[in-house]
Amino acid sequence: MRNISKAVMIMLVLCLSVSVFAGGTPDQGGSNMIGVAMPTKSLQRWNQDGAYLKEKLEANGFTVDLQYANNDVSTQVNQLENMITKGCKVLVIASIDSTALKGVLQQAADNGVKVVAYDRLIMETPNCDYYATFDNYKVGQIQGEFIVDKMGLASGKGPFNMEVFGGSPDDNNAYLFNQGAMDALKPYIAKGQLVINSGQTDMSVIAIKAWKPEGSQARMDNLLTAYYADKKLDVVLSPNDSLAQGIVASLKAAGYGSADKPFPVLTGQDCDKINVKMMINGEQSMSVFKDTRTLAERVVIMVSDIMNGKTPEVNDTTNYDNGVKVVPSYLCVPVFADKNNYKQILIDSGYYKESDLK
Repeated sequence: MRNISKAVMIMLVLCLSVSVFAGGTPDQGGSNMIGVAMPTKSLQRWNQDGAYLKEKLEANGFTVDLQYANNDVSTQVNQLENMITKGCKVLVIASIDSTALKGVLQQAADNGVKVVAYDRLIMETPNCDYYATFDNYKVGQIQGEFIVDKMGLASGKGPFNMEVFGGSPDDNNAYLFNQGAMDALKPYIAKGQLVINSGQTDMSVIAIKAWKPEGSQARMDNLLTAYYADKKLDVVLSPNDSLAQGIVASLKAAGYGSADKPFPVLTGQDCDKINVKMMINGEQSMSVFKDTRTLAERVVIMVSDIMNGKTPEVNDTTNYDNGVKVVPSYLCVPVFADKNNYKQILIDSGYYKESDLK
């Protein structure tokens, strides 16, 4: 009997040791699993975000269920339901439709699962616990200020012809990007230094569903045909790189890129490889760099705090209202890359290898 008790004690100690080394953090309810839901593999940035999150969470002792939903809302909902069923204790979600997750997030709350919205604020639900992102108003502001500086608007230069594009209407960030950029540009539009020949500035008209490059290409085709048959386009405000890709394709088809018809100043965001190459080639002017490593590392800290019963650090408790509550948020700081500094920002930092951009 004494020998059996001793054996049981040894087994308990061994099991406890395995649990500690396998988990890395306290085991809540028998699970150390974290669910990571990304919208799509069709954009480079989400592949990088997902892979880096998985790597860093696993390095911190968590088991990770990483899923991509091919930009299909019902698929993402099903994936989240499965994560809850599997016993995930925290869900990190980059939503496809910011308003479509109310039901599944109620299910998460009912099961004691915490939710961290990743780079896209989840709207119209009380069951979004934290939000980690970059300062998205600042992203747009950087784009607008780049245009102001590049065109010499502060010193009175102009008029220049400009058109404005918006991001996906179901992504709350799209409105913040647009607001930041337009707040920087509106004074020069009012003075006539920037002329929007189409008159199209409202998000209901300029937004491109699902951030698709074919959507921005089709709209740019229409704008060039309708308003620029006998005018040159000088500036295009694009909120991200996928839209910039479609815009450049349209501009090339219309004959831009020659000495007498140079590409307009064109903004972007994400520093996707293809877009950095476009910057090097003079087809795109800049791209706001939101280092996925910075954001992922912040989310890993937040997840670790939650799993350890701590309150995660945030730096914004006032600005991110999802329609039901103000979501405690952590905002990382973006910068921009262009032809002059991309090596320092992207290569010297180890984000890309020089061979990636050949």
